[in-house]
Amino acid sequence: MGTDRRSIFLITVAAAALSAACEKPAPPAPPPTEVYVADVLQKDVPVYLDLVGQTQGFQDVDIRARVEGFLESVNFREGSFVRKGELLYQIDPKPLQATLAAAKADLETARARLEKATNDVNRYTPLVPKQAVSREELENAIAAQKAARSQVDAASAAAEKASLDLGYTRVYSPLDGLAGTTLVKPGNLVGRGESTLLTTVSQINPIIFKVGVTEADYLKVVKRDPSRTGAEPRAGGIQLTLADGTVHPEPGRVGPIERAVSAATGTLGVQILFPNPDGVLRPGQYGRARILLDTKSNALLVPQRAVQELQNLYSVAVVSGDKVAFRNVKVGPRVDTLWVIEDGLEPGQQVVAEGLQAIRDGMTVRAKPVATTGQTDPAAEPK
Repeated sequence: MGTDRRSIFLITVAAAALSAACEKPAPPAPPPTEVYVADVLQKDVPVYLDLVGQTQGFQDVDIRARVEGFLESVNFREGSFVRKGELLYQIDPKPLQATLAAAKADLETARARLEKATNDVNRYTPLVPKQAVSREELENAIAAQKAARSQVDAASAAAEKASLDLGYTRVYSPLDGLAGTTLVKPGNLVGRGESTLLTTVSQINPIIFKVGVTEADYLKVVKRDPSRTGAEPRAGGIQLTLADGTVHPEPGRVGPIERAVSAATGTLGVQILFPNPDGVLRPGQYGRARILLDTKSNALLVPQRAVQELQNLYSVAVVSGDKVAFRNVKVGPRVDTLWVIEDGLEPGQQVVAEGLQAIRDGMTVRAKPVATTGQTDPAAEPK
């Protein structure tokens, strides 16, 4: 029996040794997930309202033919700047010169008739008491005098109208501005039955930038100072960004505001006036106006990429020590690449800006700093 026990013992020891030899060492624990974190910034933040719109002339004046005639010449370069009083078109004046000459001749005839009628009245008046002429003859002379005077007035009005019509054969620019292309070429008949549109001259200094403000933005602005409703707008220093990304060098100011919100678009029309001394801006250009609405004092900001949105709920991952925790936050306006956080964070905390997809609540992480603004993001650098 002693021998059997020794054999069993040896077999057990040998099996244990063999099992230990076959087992592999346990793998080392994985390193903590690497994330890039950004500090929660605190500073005063300007709040802007960005509005897309289109330019239009400060005054857009249609130039029309006011008399009938054949167009003789176009006296300006299409698409160029013209001065007030500059000759734009010449309509053939000869028919209207003849009309004016005939009207002047009729006026002279009417004046001669009035003179004769006046002489008859002056001659008959002292003869009636002497019964040299009848009272009826005097009354007829007075009536003829009144009729002649009316004919003079009518002939004078006709001559004046003919003179005006002759003046309308020379079409001048009513203002300094940019002339469009001519719609009628020399040799065409204009003004028959209607005042033919010839071209349009636009005053572009200043120029109007027309935008539409949503009802929500309008209410946001007007509720700040309800007593200013209907008063002259005071907002100035407005920045205009053009289609190529450049900024117009002249700041603008708010001009006239529409009376009512458009039922079709749900927006309130606002005109912003921009000085345009060099004529860079022309009617019909698109751009974006930026208006300073307010300044938030001691606002908290985080990079926009640090904020996650799910079904209108916003959250950020806060790193404390080597642990991460997700928190719901209330967001405010965006400022460049940052986002204002109105509730849910404290100054000095750190939020995950890169690596959100690889973490979950309560994980252990290894945090590295990431630039927020004006610096190169380490997570974006090639390795």
